[in-house]
Amino acid sequence: MSTFLDLGLQEPINKALTDLGYEKPTVIQEKAIPQILSSSEDLKAFAQTGTGKTAAFSLPIIELADQTSMHTQAIILSPTRELAVQIGNNIEEFSKYLPNLKVVTVYGGANIEEQIRKLKKGAQIVVGTPGRTVDLIKRRALKLGNVKWLVLDEADEMLNMGFKDELDQVLEATPESKQTLLFSATFPREVEDIAKNYMRNPVEIASGQKNQGSDNVSHEYYLVTEKTRYPALKRVADLNPDIYGIVFCRTRRETQEVANNLIKDGYNADALHGDLSQAQRDSVMEKFREKNIQILVATDVAARGLDVNNLTHVINHKLPDQIENYNHRSGRTGRAGNKGISIALVTKKEQGKLRPIERIIKKEFIHTPVPSGKEICQNQLFHLIDKVHNTEVNTDQIENFLPSIYEKLEDLTREELIQKFVSLEFNTFLSYYENAPDLNNLSSRDNSRGRSSSENMTRFFINLGRKDRLNPAKLIGLINDQNIGDKIEIGAIDILDTFSFFEIDKNYEKETLDAFSDNEPDFNGRSVNVEITKTDRGNGGGRKPRRSGGGNFSGKGRRSGDRNDKPSDSKKGFGRRRSNEPSSRKGDNKPATGFGRKRRRG
Repeated sequence: MSTFLDLGLQEPINKALTDLGYEKPTVIQEKAIPQILSSSEDLKAFAQTGTGKTAAFSLPIIELADQTSMHTQAIILSPTRELAVQIGNNIEEFSKYLPNLKVVTVYGGANIEEQIRKLKKGAQIVVGTPGRTVDLIKRRALKLGNVKWLVLDEADEMLNMGFKDELDQVLEATPESKQTLLFSATFPREVEDIAKNYMRNPVEIASGQKNQGSDNVSHEYYLVTEKTRYPALKRVADLNPDIYGIVFCRTRRETQEVANNLIKDGYNADALHGDLSQAQRDSVMEKFREKNIQILVATDVAARGLDVNNLTHVINHKLPDQIENYNHRSGRTGRAGNKGISIALVTKKEQGKLRPIERIIKKEFIHTPVPSGKEICQNQLFHLIDKVHNTEVNTDQIENFLPSIYEKLEDLTREELIQKFVSLEFNTFLSYYENAPDLNNLSSRDNSRGRSSSENMTRFFINLGRKDRLNPAKLIGLINDQNIGDKIEIGAIDILDTFSFFEIDKNYEKETLDAFSDNEPDFNGRSVNVEITKTDRGNGGGRKPRRSGGGNFSGKGRRSGDRNDKPSDSKKGFGRRRSNEPSSRKGDNKPATGFGRKRRRG
C-alpha cells in the first residue's frame, strides 16, 4: 500500500496526517485522491461508511486550492449539520500547516450573521447544508462564481431528505466548468439518476462492491413482539456490560420515547433527533464521544456526522423505511479495523424485510435468541470479576485505611468475603431476572401485539399498491405533498398488491381527507382515492376492507416529490420531502417495569 506522499500530497498535508495518526491511505483514498489530482473529470465514488470518504475528496482539494486567492473555490454539500461540522473540522485538521487556507462551515441552527462575517473574510473551501447554503447565496454573502469543485457528500441521504430545490439553486450559482464529485455509501437507482442529470460522463470508482456491508460487521436479528421490543433491547444492553452503541429508531417521537425509557430504567443513554436545538445536539454528541453516554438513541438523519470508530453495537429498534439506510446504520460500527455487531429487533411480520437487506449487503442475518435472565446474570457476574481482577491498586492512597479494613473483615473467611462482595454488586441483577419470562415465546398472550395505535391514529385506505410501484417512501412523499400539517405524524404503513393503508394522527383526520379532495392528486397517471377504513390492522392483505368517510378524489395534479424517487415531470433533481419522519405507533415502546441499573463506564 502506498503512503499519502506517494499519492501526490505535499509535505505539510502529510505532516498533518501523521499528527492525526493517519499512516496508510484507505482503498477509497488510494483511488480517489490521484484521480482528482490528475483529472478534471467528474467523479462518482462509492465507499462504505467509515472508510475515509471525507479525506478522499478533501485532501486533493486542499492540495489543489489556490491559497493566494480568497475566492470560494470548493463548495461541499452535506445533508446534515453534524456531518457538515465534522467535515469542516477534518479539513481544518488536514490543513493546519497551511495557514493561508481557510474553511468556513455554514448550517442552520447557528448564527447566520457570524457565518456571513466569516465568509466576508474569505475562504477557499465552504462546507454547508443545502438550506443554509441557498440562504447565503440569496443574501449574496456566498458567491460561487469561481468554484472549481462541487462535492455532494452522502448523496443518497440528500436524496432521501429531498433537497431538490436547494440543489438546483446551488448548481445555478456555480460555473459549468466545475468538477462535480459525488460520494455515497449506497447507490440506489435514484443516486444513479443524480449522476446522470448533474454530471458529465463521470468516472466511477468504488471501495468494495456497491452497497455491500462491511466485512467487520456481523448481522443478527431477534424475533420480538411489539410488547417485547423494548424489554429485548434492555436485555441486549444487559448482556453486553461494555456496550457502546447506537439504537436507531424511525421517528423523532420513537427516539425520544426509547431514550426516556432507558434513562428512567437507569441506563447511561440519551436521544439525538431533529427536534433538539443545535446546542442540545452538540452537547449530546460530545458526551457520547467521551463515552459519558453508552447508548445513543437516534434517527437516521441525526446520526450522520458521528465520527466514532469504536462502537460495539448498532441496534435497529425498528428497521428503516428504506432498506438502503440499513447499510448506513450498520456502517457506524466495525470501523477502523474494529469488529462490530448490528442487531435488528423484528416481529414475525417484519422478518421478511431482512431478505432484501441481505441481498444488498451480501451478508446473512443470523437468528439469535433473545438473551435469557440466566445468560445475562452470568455475563454480568464474570464482567464484574474481570473488572475487579484488572483493577489497579493505588497502595499509596489506601495504605492508611487498610489496617482498619482488615480488622473489620477479619471474622470473614476468604470464601465468605468473595460471596458478600459479589452479592453486594450483583443482587440487583439476580433479583430482577429471577423470574424473568422467556421473550422467545412469541405465542405467549403476554407477548401479543399491542393495539394502542388505534387510540391515537386514524387508519386510511388508499387505492394504490405494489402493482402501482408504490412503496413506503413514495407514499410518505405523496402524503407530504398534500400539505396537511407542518408536523404531521405518519404511523404504520402497509403496502399490499392493489391497495394500501397508512395511519395519520387522528387530530388531522379531517385535514387529510380535505387535502386529498382539494388537491386532486394523481400517482403515475392514476387518480388517488383516500378513505377512512374501519378494518383492524390484523386484517392482512387478502380482502378489501370496509371503509367510511372520504370520497373518490380524481383529477389531474402534479405528482408529489417523494423521498425515494425522481419526480415524474421533466425537472431534474431530488424529490422534496417536507414533513417530519413517519411516526411509530404510540405504545410500541413501553418499558418493562422493574430493574433499572445505572450503566457505568467499563
